[in-house]
Amino acid sequence: MSPPVATATRDRLRIAIQKSGRLAEPARALLAACGLSWRESRDKLFCYGESLPVDLLLVRDDDIPGLIADGVCDFGVVGRNELDEQDAARRSAGLPSAYREWLPLGFGRCRLMLAVPEAWQWEGAAQLQGRRIATSYPAIVAGWLRDRGIDAGVVELSGSVEIAPRLGTADLICDLVSSGATLAANQLKPVETLLESEAVLAGPVRGFDDARAGLAALLLRRMQGVLKLKDSKLLMFRAHRDTVAELSRLLPDAEPFVQLPGEGDGPLPLQTMCHGALTWQRLEELERAGAQGLMVLSVERSLA
Repeated sequence: MSPPVATATRDRLRIAIQKSGRLAEPARALLAACGLSWRESRDKLFCYGESLPVDLLLVRDDDIPGLIADGVCDFGVVGRNELDEQDAARRSAGLPSAYREWLPLGFGRCRLMLAVPEAWQWEGAAQLQGRRIATSYPAIVAGWLRDRGIDAGVVELSGSVEIAPRLGTADLICDLVSSGATLAANQLKPVETLLESEAVLAGPVRGFDDARAGLAALLLRRMQGVLKLKDSKLLMFRAHRDTVAELSRLLPDAEPFVQLPGEGDGPLPLQTMCHGALTWQRLEELERAGAQGLMVLSVERSLA
């Protein structure tokens, strides 16, 4: 059976984001940085796009994959963990994938991890044979166990997963981990990563064949531009020609140097876009290597 195609003909894009939660504000900020603005409905569940024909639906995070599958919205900002869990559940039920990850967004990062009681001496996945694992991600966990030939029980819980071992309902857990503080508070330790998660732009398996195609391409281009510049800085300096190679080596995350107009036989005026953090230590290292008059400038937008 072929994957579903976005067949509904529309001339506006609809993007679903969390109404509230840890991805809500970063998602809005990203879309606003892409030049989008909206007029909110009275119930604050729908935002009509004013700057571009791109509307927002404000919903629960776990509703977003289903809304994409049903064609109610075209894109959604959702955690990779939620997207992969629902996709794994569809495939285990014999259904085709109805959505895919279009773009990682770099915020809301966390890991889906196995965590065992602190008293355990972890010896590897084979140790899970015959154990019970409590989780809110049963499809991902079941697939991970199946791939490794491990016969273990999966206990599905919708919340408070971390207390399952103390209650005796499971031997260990699989849950999202950010700082690890919640695990430590429940005498658990993380031992195995099943999934590296972050917010992603999800959309249909295939693209669009109407006016939304152009809008989708424009949105993706703007998103990629914003994300690329998020931690980018314009670095300007002067350097003698014989130091340029060493300076370039010290900036592996920078674009090729551009020589600016200048006169005389002195140091060359140069600039580059650096996509990594320019700490004081890095700047001092560049100065020791021959960079003079270092200047770091923030970059708001770029069409390059």
